[in-house]
Amino acid sequence: MLRFMPVGDSMTIGSAGEHTWRYRLWRHLCETYGGPFTFVGPREELYDKAAEAPTSHDYAEPDFPRRHLAGWGEGWLHMAPLIGEAVRRHRADVLLVSLGLIDLGFYTNAEQTAENVRAFVASAREADPRVRMVLLPVIPNIRAQVDEPFAAQVDHFNDLLAKCAADLDEDRSPILLAPRPEGYDIHADTYDGTHPNASGEHRIAGAFAGAMWEAWGIGQVYAAGTS
Repeated sequence: MLRFMPVGDSMTIGSAGEHTWRYRLWRHLCETYGGPFTFVGPREELYDKAAEAPTSHDYAEPDFPRRHLAGWGEGWLHMAPLIGEAVRRHRADVLLVSLGLIDLGFYTNAEQTAENVRAFVASAREADPRVRMVLLPVIPNIRAQVDEPFAAQVDHFNDLLAKCAADLDEDRSPILLAPRPEGYDIHADTYDGTHPNASGEHRIAGAFAGAMWEAWGIGQVYAAGTS
């Protein structure tokens, strides 16, 4: 049984009524991966915007393994202290990580965020020296179009993230840097300039799927028509 753990911020946890990219990737792997697999993690809720808390279970399609380690407003800063116990307790084999936007927007600069990436990797490997990771670069949001210093920090962090992935990659615990989701347009693939709509969910799932297929032979290339 291959055990994937989605790790992320608001783009990964999703909010009430959404499918999430986690669901889109699960459907893709059901159709393309020949072995048993599941999603694991200490949480399964969606974010409820009315309650301003992660208390919803109102998935658009609830019939899938909904476990994850994602939180609205959480970043590398928040997940680095949690990942070791999560990997250990839930026996994750592959971490699918989409973090960084919230760090750069509110908590840490690019260099500090990159240090938290390294702390995250170290903690995950302390829990399981053979854990694999796929890291998604930060997708610039609407703020990056009007805030030049913030946009520069996003670009700088993505360069540092690529360096982290290259520096920390190991044969027994490989790290993949996924590509930015192909064709991602914040005006067409989000509902508010940041959070993915259905097409954005597909594009994010496709970035993770493509990286795993190309490097590890897991699944196949993501099909545009995957539901």
